[in-house]
Amino acid sequence: MEKFRKEISPKLIEKFSYKNVMQVPKLEKIVLNMGVGEAAQDSKLLDEAFKELETIAGQKPTVRLAKTSISNFKLREGMKIGAKVTLRKDTMYEFLDRLVNVALPRVRDFRGISDKSFDGRGNYTLGIKEHIIFPEINVDKVTKVKGMDITFVTTAKTDQEAYELLSAFGVPFRKKEIN
Repeated sequence: MEKFRKEISPKLIEKFSYKNVMQVPKLEKIVLNMGVGEAAQDSKLLDEAFKELETIAGQKPTVRLAKTSISNFKLREGMKIGAKVTLRKDTMYEFLDRLVNVALPRVRDFRGISDKSFDGRGNYTLGIKEHIIFPEINVDKVTKVKGMDITFVTTAKTDQEAYELLSAFGVPFRKKEIN
């Protein structure tokens, strides 16, 4: 938070020429979502996902329920199929720091994350294929490698503002190639 006030905020004010400090986009929350589709057949997988998501985030996740029934997947409405955690304030900044400096560099063949996953309203979603990139997870105790979605919700009005904000926080986007 201190880094945001002293370094990032003045840089963004200069770049986008905001008239007021309150116009500067902020990171509002980070949402971690782990969908476990196989939980319809095996509820132990969901319990394991819960524990692992709690270990990664540092707070207890909430249950995600199926909204509709899908017979091909043997899924009924109201079944537990995932877990979600919303991080705000200090825990959000601590998680972002761990993600950028520890977890993402552990991804195999990592060359930066895509800058194409912005939603048009200044939010960014990052998909991770292996949750074992986080050092809190003991690889020996993991029965199945799971993926997860990480969504950065910002107060930015445009994707360009959100891109600059996340870049200033150290999120390693791929360098844009000029042909």
